[in-house]
Amino acid sequence: MKTTRMFGAPLLVAVLAVLAACSPRDDDESMGPAQKAGKAMDEAGDKVARELRAPLEKADEAAKRAVERADEAKDRLVERTEEAREKIRDATAEAERGLEKASAKVGEKVERAGEKMQEAAR
Repeated sequence: MKTTRMFGAPLLVAVLAVLAACSPRDDDESMGPAQKAGKAMDEAGDKVARELRAPLEKADEAAKRAVERADEAKDRLVERTEEAREKIRDATAEAERGLEKASAKVGEKVERAGEKMQEAAR
Protein backbone atom coordinates (compact mmCIF):
# COMPACT_ATOMS: atom_id res chain seq x y z
CA MET A 1 0.00 0.00 0.00
CA LYS A 2 1.30 3.44 -0.74
CA THR A 3 2.55 5.49 2.16
CA THR A 4 0.38 8.45 1.22
CA ARG A 5 -2.76 6.36 1.42
CA MET A 6 -1.67 4.73 4.64
CA PHE A 7 -1.05 8.04 6.39
CA GLY A 8 -3.32 10.23 4.28
CA ALA A 9 -6.65 8.81 5.42
CA PRO A 10 -6.00 9.06 9.17
CA LEU A 11 -4.45 12.51 8.69
CA LEU A 12 -7.49 13.63 6.72
CA VAL A 13 -9.78 12.37 9.47
CA ALA A 14 -7.76 14.19 12.12
CA VAL A 15 -7.72 17.47 10.13
CA LEU A 16 -11.46 17.27 9.51
CA ALA A 17 -12.07 16.60 13.20
CA VAL A 18 -10.00 19.62 14.21
CA LEU A 19 -11.65 21.83 11.60
CA ALA A 20 -15.08 20.71 12.63
CA ALA A 21 -14.34 21.36 16.28
CA CYS A 22 -12.85 24.82 15.60
CA SER A 23 -15.19 26.03 12.91
CA PRO A 24 -17.79 28.73 13.61
CA ARG A 25 -21.32 27.67 14.43
CA ASP A 26 -23.50 26.62 11.52
CA ASP A 27 -27.14 27.28 11.12
CA ASP A 28 -27.78 24.15 13.15
CA GLU A 29 -27.03 25.30 16.69
CA SER A 30 -28.24 22.03 18.18
CA MET A 31 -25.03 20.18 17.09
CA GLY A 32 -22.16 20.49 19.50
CA PRO A 33 -18.49 20.39 18.55
CA ALA A 34 -18.17 16.70 19.36
CA GLN A 35 -21.15 15.87 17.18
CA LYS A 36 -19.74 17.91 14.33
CA ALA A 37 -16.36 16.22 14.72
CA GLY A 38 -18.09 12.85 14.72
CA LYS A 39 -20.02 13.75 11.59
CA ALA A 40 -16.83 14.91 9.86
CA MET A 41 -15.09 11.71 10.85
CA ASP A 42 -17.99 9.64 9.56
CA GLU A 43 -17.96 11.47 6.26
CA ALA A 44 -14.20 11.12 5.97
CA GLY A 45 -14.48 7.41 6.73
CA ASP A 46 -17.19 7.01 4.11
CA LYS A 47 -15.03 8.81 1.55
CA VAL A 48 -12.03 6.59 2.30
CA ALA A 49 -14.24 3.50 2.06
CA ARG A 50 -15.59 4.63 -1.31
CA GLU A 51 -12.08 5.33 -2.59
CA LEU A 52 -10.80 1.95 -1.45
CA ARG A 53 -13.76 -0.10 -2.68
CA ALA A 54 -12.75 -0.14 -6.37
CA PRO A 55 -9.10 -1.12 -5.80
CA LEU A 56 -10.17 -3.81 -3.35
CA GLU A 57 -12.70 -5.18 -5.84
CA LYS A 58 -10.01 -5.22 -8.54
CA ALA A 59 -7.64 -7.04 -6.20
CA ASP A 60 -10.36 -9.54 -5.33
CA GLU A 61 -11.08 -10.21 -9.01
CA ALA A 62 -7.36 -10.59 -9.73
CA ALA A 63 -7.07 -13.08 -6.88
CA LYS A 64 -10.04 -15.07 -8.19
CA ARG A 65 -8.51 -15.17 -11.69
CA ALA A 66 -5.18 -16.27 -10.22
CA VAL A 67 -6.89 -19.10 -8.34
CA GLU A 68 -8.74 -20.18 -11.48
CA ARG A 69 -5.51 -20.18 -13.50
CA ALA A 70 -3.76 -22.15 -10.76
CA ASP A 71 -6.57 -24.71 -10.75
CA GLU A 72 -6.38 -25.02 -14.54
CA ALA A 73 -2.61 -25.44 -14.38
CA LYS A 74 -2.98 -28.08 -11.66
CA ASP A 75 -5.52 -29.97 -13.78
CA ARG A 76 -3.19 -29.86 -16.80
CA LEU A 77 -0.31 -31.06 -14.65
CA VAL A 78 -2.36 -33.97 -13.30
CA GLU A 79 -3.40 -34.89 -16.84
CA ARG A 80 0.16 -34.72 -18.17
CA THR A 81 1.48 -36.69 -15.21
CA GLU A 82 -1.05 -39.44 -15.87
CA GLU A 83 -0.11 -39.46 -19.57
CA ALA A 84 3.57 -39.75 -18.63
CA ARG A 85 2.81 -42.61 -16.24
CA GLU A 86 0.92 -44.44 -18.97
CA LYS A 87 3.82 -43.97 -21.39
CA ILE A 88 6.24 -45.28 -18.77
CA ARG A 89 4.01 -48.32 -18.18
CA ASP A 90 3.86 -48.97 -21.94
CA ALA A 91 7.63 -48.55 -22.34
CA THR A 92 8.29 -50.83 -19.38
CA ALA A 93 5.98 -53.50 -20.77
CA GLU A 94 7.61 -53.21 -24.20
CA ALA A 95 11.08 -53.47 -22.65
CA GLU A 96 9.98 -56.52 -20.69
CA ARG A 97 8.70 -58.20 -23.86
CA GLY A 98 11.95 -57.35 -25.64
CA LEU A 99 13.99 -58.74 -22.75
CA GLU A 100 11.99 -61.97 -22.77
CA LYS A 101 12.59 -62.36 -26.54
CA ALA A 102 16.28 -61.61 -26.14
CA SER A 103 16.58 -64.07 -23.25
CA ALA A 104 14.85 -66.75 -25.30
CA LYS A 105 17.22 -66.18 -28.26
CA VAL A 106 20.28 -66.23 -26.01
CA GLY A 107 18.99 -69.43 -24.46
CA GLU A 108 18.58 -71.03 -27.87
CA LYS A 109 22.08 -69.96 -28.93
CA VAL A 110 23.60 -71.30 -25.71
CA GLU A 111 21.71 -74.55 -26.20
CA ARG A 112 22.99 -74.87 -29.80
CA ALA A 113 26.50 -74.05 -28.69
CA GLY A 114 26.26 -76.77 -26.03
CA GLU A 115 25.00 -79.28 -28.60
CA LYS A 116 27.88 -78.42 -30.94
CA MET A 117 30.37 -78.83 -28.11
CA GLN A 118 28.91 -82.25 -27.29
CA GLU A 119 29.08 -83.33 -30.95
CA ALA A 120 32.65 -82.13 -31.22
CA ALA A 121 33.59 -84.02 -28.07
CA ARG A 122 32.34 -87.37 -29.48
